[in-house]
Amino acid sequence: MPLTKYMIRHVHWPLMERWKGNRTRTYIRELQDAQHLTNEQLANRQADKLRNLLQHATAQIPAYQDYRSEFSEDLSQPAERLRQLPILTKKSFRETSDRYLAPDVPPATLIPNRTGGSTGEPTRFYLDRATVERYEAARWLGLSWHNIGIGDPCVMIWGNPLELNQQQSRAFRWKERFLKNRLLLSAYELRESQIPAYLRLIRSFSPTYLYGYASALHLFAELILQKKETLGIPLKAIVSTAESLQPFQRESMEKAFGAPVVNEYGARDGGIIAYECPAGRMHAFTDNYYMEIVDPITKEPVPPGKPGLLLVTDLHNYVMPRLRYELGDIVQLAAEPCTCGISYPVLDQIDGREDDMFLSRHGHYVHGHYFNHIMRNLESFYTFQIIQHAPDHVSLKLVKHPEKYDPVEEEMFLASIRKSLGDDVTIDVSYVDQIPPSASGKFRYAIREFPLSGVTR
Repeated sequence: MPLTKYMIRHVHWPLMERWKGNRTRTYIRELQDAQHLTNEQLANRQADKLRNLLQHATAQIPAYQDYRSEFSEDLSQPAERLRQLPILTKKSFRETSDRYLAPDVPPATLIPNRTGGSTGEPTRFYLDRATVERYEAARWLGLSWHNIGIGDPCVMIWGNPLELNQQQSRAFRWKERFLKNRLLLSAYELRESQIPAYLRLIRSFSPTYLYGYASALHLFAELILQKKETLGIPLKAIVSTAESLQPFQRESMEKAFGAPVVNEYGARDGGIIAYECPAGRMHAFTDNYYMEIVDPITKEPVPPGKPGLLLVTDLHNYVMPRLRYELGDIVQLAAEPCTCGISYPVLDQIDGREDDMFLSRHGHYVHGHYFNHIMRNLESFYTFQIIQHAPDHVSLKLVKHPEKYDPVEEEMFLASIRKSLGDDVTIDVSYVDQIPPSASGKFRYAIREFPLSGVTR
C-alpha cells in the first residue's frame, strides 16, 4: 500500500477519531447496515428519526415553536405531521435564518457554510461536526460500491478556494495532498495547450479515480480526445458531481478516461443525497434524509415515475433544522427497486435545478438539457447559453466555431427552440468569445429567471 494512503487510513483517521471524536467511519457502518434492511425496516427507522427531529424542532427552534402544542399531541405518523408544515424556500430561509438556529448552541462552535450563489444570493447556514461527518459517510459509502476507499488517491477538477490568500492556499493544497491524498486541477483554467502537462501530472500521481464538476470533466475529456491522447493509467471510476450529468458527457468521459462514470448527487445545503451503484441506478441515502417529491406549481406529492420538485429534511441536523427544505432540483422516484441488492430507494431521473427547467408557451415543461441534445449535433458552435426571462422571451449566447460556422445550423437551433417553447417566442441572439463559469466554477447551459409559482399551465 502506498505510504500516503497507508498513513491516512491507518494513522490520520484513527487519530482524528481518538483526539477529535470524529465518527465518520461509525456513520459509514450505520449506512452500510441500513442499506441491507427491508423497505419496512428502513421506513420504521426513518420514521423514528423524523419523530425525534420534529419533537426537537417544535420545542427548541424559534421558527417551528408555533407548532409545539399540536405536534406534542400525536406524532405517531410523523410524515403526515411534517406535511402540515410550510415548504421552506431558500428565500424564506435567507430572510429569517437566525430563527432556525438552536438557541443553546453558540454559532462559534459550529461550521459556517454557504451555497455557491450561482442562481442568486448565496444561502448562509450552519452545521455541526456530526452532520458534516454524516455527509462524508454517505460519500464514502457510495464510493465503496465502486471499490474506492478512504485514502485512495484522487485527482479533482474543481474550483479554487478564491477567498484564500496565498499562504492559506498553500496550506489548503498541502492538506488536500497529504491528509486527503487529493491533487487539484483548477476547473477555471483548463487549456488545450496544457493537456500534455496535465496528463504528465496525473500519470505521476497515479490516482484511483477522478472527481469533479460534470462540465469540467467533460471539457477535459473532449480536450484529450481532440489531442488523440489517452490517460495511460487504469482508473476505477470518474466521479461526476455538482451538476446534472448528461449522456453525451458520460460518453465522452468514458471514452477519454477508459473507466466508468459514477454520478454523485448532492448540494452544499443538502449534503450527499444519492450515489450511482454499479448497476447504474441512483440510490438515495434515506437513512440520512426524509425526501418529498412534489409538483413544482401545486406543491402536491407526485407518485413514483413522475418528476417533481425535491424537498429535503435532514434527519440529523439538530443545530439548524430546515424542514421540507426546497433545494430547487427536479427528480423522479423509481417505481421498482434496483437489481444490485441495495435497499435504498432509486431516483430514476435527476433533471437538474428547478430553474434549469423551462416553461413553454403551451404550458408544459422543457428541461434545459433538451437544448444540449440539439447543440451536440451542430458543429458550428463551441458552446452556448440560453436564458429564459419570461415564457415568451429568451436570450441565446453563442460561441461560434471560426471555421465550421454555418448559418443554416444556427437557424436549425433557433427552430428547435421555437418548436419546444412556442413559435411566438422572442429569441435575442448574441455572439460571444466565451461563456465563463459561475463564481462556484460550474457552467450552466440553461437558466430560467422567473418563478414557476403563479404561472398557469
